[in-house]
Amino acid sequence: MNTIGAIALAAAGLMTVTGSLETPPVGDLFEMTPSAQQARDWEWQGNVDRGDAVEIKGINGGIKATGTTGGQVTVSAIKKGKDDDPADVRIEVVEHSGGVTICAVYPDAGGKKNECAPGDGGRLSSKDNDVSVSFVVQVPAGVRFIGTTVNGEIEAGNLEADVVATTVNGGVKVSTSGLVKATTVNGSIQASMGRADWDGKLSFNTVNGSITVNLPPGVNTEVSASTVNGSMNTDFPLTIKGRFSMKNMHGTIGSGGRELEMETVNGSIRLKSGG
Repeated sequence: MNTIGAIALAAAGLMTVTGSLETPPVGDLFEMTPSAQQARDWEWQGNVDRGDAVEIKGINGGIKATGTTGGQVTVSAIKKGKDDDPADVRIEVVEHSGGVTICAVYPDAGGKKNECAPGDGGRLSSKDNDVSVSFVVQVPAGVRFIGTTVNGEIEAGNLEADVVATTVNGGVKVSTSGLVKATTVNGSIQASMGRADWDGKLSFNTVNGSITVNLPPGVNTEVSASTVNGSMNTDFPLTIKGRFSMKNMHGTIGSGGRELEMETVNGSIRLKSGG
């Protein structure tokens, strides 16, 4: 345990602790160069109102989003296949009242139809198909970004609205002036956000990977953090009531109120100031 653990090893009652950390260097999160054979490009441009969202749903392949000074959303994709034909995987665009949803739709399998739909709607499966689809998205200021994949990493940088990133096998790296929610299973999470006025609970969850969350100064939140194999560290003064566990941390930053949850099994947890 780092600074926070050294101060609180035998703590009981009320105490305040502070630590520090250095963010580890992060390289490129995924390769966007297609192979010479069986590669196909795709592109779409369209308008999405401020406050609405551009949502990308993939299965095999990473997602990269960047902010743009333009007023249009631009989405490009590269499809690659080894044994299966990329032409069999279509990319669908569904425009709706909340923005636009774009999906990599694989051939139907097992008698079940694949369908692109916003949020939890639709059905997407890539059973017995090795085609990967990697997306690159340009997001205007004020447009929310939602990225979902299964086998791939998600990177979103220099955005100016809220971000939700979900994957299973891959890391997540997000930087935005808005809020962030991020979930993976096999991969680390790095999130930097410029707002701290969320409602309810803000969660960051993984199993095999570290979690680094960068919050703006002056944040008020109730913190819940847990790890099994890893350390915990914080830049913020943290008021802890009751017993302190080296692997579980429950405390208050500022006046508390809203909830911040960070959970991993194999990895460290770092809470930084200066988002």
